Amino acid sequence: MPIKQFIYEFWMFGLKQAYACVFGGFLLAVMIITNFWYPIEGLHRYDFIFLAAIAFQVFLVAFKLETLRECAVIIIFHLVATVMELFKTSDAIGSWTYPEEYFFGIGNVPLFTGFMYSAVGSYIARVWRIFEFKYSYYPNKAATILLVVLIYLNFFTHHYIWDLRWGLLLATAVLFYRTNIYFKVIKTHHHMPLLLGWFLVALFIWFAENIATFTNIWIYPNQTDEWQLVSFAKLSSWYLLMLLSFVLVSLINKIDIKNKGTPD
Repeated sequence: MPIKQFIYEFWMFGLKQAYACVFGGFLLAVMIITNFWYPIEGLHRYDFIFLAAIAFQVFLVAFKLETLRECAVIIIFHLVATVMELFKTSDAIGSWTYPEEYFFGIGNVPLFTGFMYSAVGSYIARVWRIFEFKYSYYPNKAATILLVVLIYLNFFTHHYIWDLRWGLLLATAVLFYRTNIYFKVIKTHHHMPLLLGWFLVALFIWFAENIATFTNIWIYPNQTDEWQLVSFAKLSSWYLLMLLSFVLVSLINKIDIKNKGTPD
């Protein structure tokens, strides 16, 4: 590929990725800005983030920047994530806390938190459409559903019995080790191992998580007295969450299988 074409295609890849991240990018920007400057009295910062997320969601749908299917993904993720948040932040578990006050919330969970997980689902649904994803050697859908059900349950049960995450990661590798994802930037499809693609997105989420904890959106027990970098071990949790998110989106989007010799 000529260098000029490579630079142009790389530029277009970045622009499309930025567009796919628009909902998550908006949330992250609001978190950063309101941490350093929040002049609204009478409205808690967490509540402002919640209302801003709803307003931005309405804006995206109204101006056809997001499809109704992608909006449905956000709603599903919000519900699934809120259930997990209620468990993880309960007084008995205390995996992390939300240190600021809020009105819109349930128990120890401000309602804007569901949108943070929804941003991941929104990204996957949007990037799937923008890059016209195709797959090779995609595993049986029933097996992927069973795997993500076990992953979701493990987020709860590992507090009481064995943590099965490494076994679940091994099962993920066995199911998807041959799967390639094909993505179209301009005219032709490029490809990469799907397992690698999930890792890169999980790594990006880990960076975003560090920004979020630094801006006091939530904090882990070891960050109570002083902020410190989120453990790199959290990548395994984000990787499994990425898989869960991907399979949920696959239930709504068509899985287009690319056969050998099929033209782009």
